[in-house]
Amino acid sequence: MPNAEHYQVLIIGGGTGGIAVASHLRKEAPELSVAVVEPSDTHYYQPGWTLVGGGLMKAERTARPMEKVIPEGVQWIRERVTRLEPDQNKVLTDAERELGYDFLVVAAGLRIAWEAVPGLQEGLEQGSVLSIYDYRHAQRTRDALRAFQGGTAVFTQPKPPFKCPGAAQKIMYLADEIFRRRRVRDRSRILFYSAAPGIFPVKKYAAVLNQVIQRKGLETHFQTHLVEVRPEAREAVMERLSDGQRETVSYDLLHVTPPQGPPAFIQDSPLADPAGWLEVDMYTLRHPRYENVFGLGDCTNTPNSKTAAAIRAQTPVLVSNLLTAIAGQPGKAAYDGYASCPLVTGFGRLVLAEFDYNLVPKETFPFDQGRERRSMFWLKRYILPVFYWNVLLKGGDLHLGA
Repeated sequence: MPNAEHYQVLIIGGGTGGIAVASHLRKEAPELSVAVVEPSDTHYYQPGWTLVGGGLMKAERTARPMEKVIPEGVQWIRERVTRLEPDQNKVLTDAERELGYDFLVVAAGLRIAWEAVPGLQEGLEQGSVLSIYDYRHAQRTRDALRAFQGGTAVFTQPKPPFKCPGAAQKIMYLADEIFRRRRVRDRSRILFYSAAPGIFPVKKYAAVLNQVIQRKGLETHFQTHLVEVRPEAREAVMERLSDGQRETVSYDLLHVTPPQGPPAFIQDSPLADPAGWLEVDMYTLRHPRYENVFGLGDCTNTPNSKTAAAIRAQTPVLVSNLLTAIAGQPGKAAYDGYASCPLVTGFGRLVLAEFDYNLVPKETFPFDQGRERRSMFWLKRYILPVFYWNVLLKGGDLHLGA
């Protein structure tokens, strides 16, 4: 095949995980030849899209040119991966380029499956459906919440896995706040349909969130998910997971957290688990059958919440085990499943949930994080974006939830 190249470390993905790993490698092993395969020309701070939708952050602050975040000395291959051939230690791209490697790091993120719900894409295009899971749609969400005149506002959360599990409820809490400030809340219903059995899997944080739900007068429907949107009629079809019973819900505003899945090139490769996700050891982040392959972030099958904070905790583990593997030694670093979910419950209110694989709280600060706090809201609003751009993406080691 023409245009064959070879790198000591090839990284697939220019998102949070790929850039963080590349930055760490440049600091710790600058002699290595490293390349990042990423077709997008923009890098997004996706944790900010909830704040964009709530009118608390300008969308432009969540986007930077990819060339500004690729570490110096790392080759940027602006192409899309189409096939993985781990038995030949090579990757194929949409430009018909063959990329060889000694070690492969897969940080490809996940795929938003808008098409998985009939009518969803049509509703987004027409403007009757909203979602903060996209840069452009996050801005439309902000405008729609500000223009809402009352009625039924429906928010949905799909079956897992999906990234930022708290996002579906965070934008709902902000919507409630906006409606109250605009004095339309008293003529509005806010309904939350979630496939989960409860509001949050960690009991400590679920307790305070249930208090928020009661205080705000929100109507919750658990173990129920969205299966169809009828945008012309402004109807959403919900299905109960227990018995498959369906209910048609009329809405004036519908915010959807879309179904999500693995990228096709991973799903169709020998590196995938039976569900299509990149298979890695949940502690070492190394592939169980291809020892020169590592993975982190949303594309893997590790059973943690898919958040930027999880990637921050995974990155030093992966880099440590990768460098020891390059040196021909067994890795010793282990990831404990740490994830963080800064749950914005209103303007100036936030519950900072931090926990591990066992859903045991693993908190950063020397106070009870199972409460709504103004200080944690300021952390999310002002400190974490700076931390993301200037520390996490540049290979820093400061510990903060993201």
